[in-house]
Amino acid sequence: MRNSTKIIILTALAIVFCSLYLFHDLNGSFDYALPRRAIKVMAMVLTGVAIAYSTVIFQTITHNRILTPSIMGLDSLYLLLQTAVIFFLGSGHFTIVNRHVNFILSVSTMIIFALILYKFLFKRGGQPIYFLLLVGIIVGTFFESISTFLQVLIDPNEFLRVQDKMFASFNNVSGELVWWALGIVVITFLVGWKSFNDLDVLSLGRDTAINLGVSYDRVVKLMLVISAVLISVSTALVGPITFFGLIVANLSYQFFNSYKHKVLSQVLQ
Repeated sequence: MRNSTKIIILTALAIVFCSLYLFHDLNGSFDYALPRRAIKVMAMVLTGVAIAYSTVIFQTITHNRILTPSIMGLDSLYLLLQTAVIFFLGSGHFTIVNRHVNFILSVSTMIIFALILYKFLFKRGGQPIYFLLLVGIIVGTFFESISTFLQVLIDPNEFLRVQDKMFASFNNVSGELVWWALGIVVITFLVGWKSFNDLDVLSLGRDTAINLGVSYDRVVKLMLVISAVLISVSTALVGPITFFGLIVANLSYQFFNSYKHKVLSQVLQ
């Protein structure tokens, strides 16, 4: 079966299941239930696409199909940020109560952290990508340790609010934030679309890609930034759910016998 046919079948199945979720058992409550279900579907599709897409990019760069961008510690940083704000400022602070402020704060913090980390590690040329992964593991473990320490000391009532941030949830997603996230993700996709051919070459290895004329360091930096942006947006929108990308990415590899990222990106979308 051709890849185009497979994509059409998967698209049709996705539309069918989304329609079943949207319209099943509404019992006439269209004005109330349908808009809320539509927001949930949009959030699910948006986070699923963003996480899976960033995972494929990350696995291409690292040449390892069991890694996800969570290894860079962004999930741990998000949890640390939420825990620290509740611990020092309280769950009633506007940075927690106001979802828009919390979303902007979370996304900006994770992206700035990723940029500083990449800038520091790529400042000196010749650093292998696995050194970056090692630093990410260490930093992520450090963030998790601080979060656990604060959670032990925090008031039990406040800890309940921290628990809400520890797990992904689509039930209370803000519709306005979904549109914000959609805009960021679309812009990020457009930026990365031009580099799909370079990613195909990168999958052959660093030395081969350089010999074929690809600016390896530039493409890797750009793809890492794109991956960080997508993970930051999806995590700030619904919570830590990066493991989902590992499942979707590897299913795409098995279902489509293609190395081309344009084909894989159509599947993930």
